[in-house]
Amino acid sequence: MTAAVTPKGERRRYALVSAAAELLREGGFDAVRHRAVARRAGLPLASTTYYFSSLDDLLESAVEHVGAVEAAQLRARVDELPRRRRGAEATADVLVDLLVGDPAEEPISEHLISRYERYIACARQPALRSIQRRLLQQRVDAAVEAVARSGRDVRVDMLTAMVCAVDGAVVSALVGDGDGPREIARATLVDVIDVLAPTDERSLRV
Repeated sequence: MTAAVTPKGERRRYALVSAAAELLREGGFDAVRHRAVARRAGLPLASTTYYFSSLDDLLESAVEHVGAVEAAQLRARVDELPRRRRGAEATADVLVDLLVGDPAEEPISEHLISRYERYIACARQPALRSIQRRLLQQRVDAAVEAVARSGRDVRVDMLTAMVCAVDGAVVSALVGDGDGPREIARATLVDVIDVLAPTDERSLRV
């Protein structure tokens, strides 16, 4: 058994990944450096090269970690969502909380900037693409479940398009000087929700 897979080694590796993930969310990819990660984790600088073959290896693990955390948060929110028929505005509110985030949890702009930086990074770092595709699928799955719990018809292709529309709206809001990401995303959803996820007539007869 090597030191990297002992309980102590696993704890140290996890501490480094967690530290890298925090730095990634706070400052983007440029913030994730061996020295900064070791300092944040409270470990010797040499530990970053001992447990990871390269900085890219550490970054991939950090992106995977952030994705896992976000997926768990999505799942928890969906599981807590009561089943009831919702109108367009109420459904939009639910989806904004899921897809954009709750502003009470953290500065929402930082959360979103980090998310879309990771999307853009996939274009330059192919190893990250599969991770981000999984995260996108998890967001679509959460939207599908939320829409179903709101008494609306589910078509995965339509809801995939809806999630992508929200992403585009959020990016536009991040670089604009008008309404914020939540407001723009909500307006986008209210306009399209009845077309992309109409009320499920079967639910009205239950």
